[in-house]
Amino acid sequence: MKRRHFTALASAQIVAALAPSLALAQERTTRILVGFPPGGSADQVARLLADKMRVSLGQNVIVDNKPGAAGRLALTEIKRSTPDGNTLIFSPSGAMVIHPWLYQNLGYDTAKDFTPLSQACTFDFAVTAGPGAVSGDLKTVLAWMRANPAKANYATSGAGTVPHFAGQLLAQAAGVPMTHVAYRGGAPAAQDLIGGQVPLMVDTASETIEHHRAGKVRILAVTGTQRNRALPEVPTLKEAGIDVSADAFFGLYGPPGMAPELVQRIDRAVADALRAPDVQDKIYNLGLVPAHAGPAELAATQAAHLKRWEAPIKASGFKAE
Repeated sequence: MKRRHFTALASAQIVAALAPSLALAQERTTRILVGFPPGGSADQVARLLADKMRVSLGQNVIVDNKPGAAGRLALTEIKRSTPDGNTLIFSPSGAMVIHPWLYQNLGYDTAKDFTPLSQACTFDFAVTAGPGAVSGDLKTVLAWMRANPAKANYATSGAGTVPHFAGQLLAQAAGVPMTHVAYRGGAPAAQDLIGGQVPLMVDTASETIEHHRAGKVRILAVTGTQRNRALPEVPTLKEAGIDVSADAFFGLYGPPGMAPELVQRIDRAVADALRAPDVQDKIYNLGLVPAHAGPAELAATQAAHLKRWEAPIKASGFKAE
């Protein structure tokens, strides 16, 4: 009887001793910054991951939108943050591999000033025609643009983005002097596409896929090397006769100097989230591909994309303001 009493008392003391630590774990909050407004593909995927990572990490995980300067403001905040895992960023690859070729004074080195944690998904881009373009397939629309150079415009979610330069590669390969029209986000670009103010748009499929399904616009081609699972009826650019391809990825990063064990813990939480069937279905439905990769592979992929975009960006002559 005394032994049972002693055991119960000892257990109670252990629980009491652990209670502050357990409460602290529950109170800790990890912020995942997204350098773009709510509603875009980066924001949507980040929120899917955050919902699952709460369980794996045993703490609050929230998404904090910090739009501005095409993601550069959020990246600057991450660089200056404490490397304790409480502040992370979910970033499209463009901010990591395009901006270094555009800005002389970024204020950070994307290859050195962040800790790669996890790649979450890969994606290509959709070439979408609106009611302001002639009806027909991609070749027909490009021929119409060639014959009507004053109307040969294409919209993207911003200047200095992967879609911006993917559109330039398309224009060059097709022999059409297309003019880039930069918007502050994919949503306003899509609205002008639907309204006929701009005839063509190049951006993530998630920006136009629902409008395509509703018959408001027509996705003519995708820029990947394979057809998009969410758009099996849509050809790749190469299948449409244009020898161009472009893809990108979303990755989770932290401040510099994060401890290896913390990096591994967060990477495991992302991997667990991406294995969930509901997360996979939602990511596929956005026109993206769930594709986990760990820290080392994310760093290698980033380096390869950085090298790949150097020549096209320099050849374009584009200078960031």
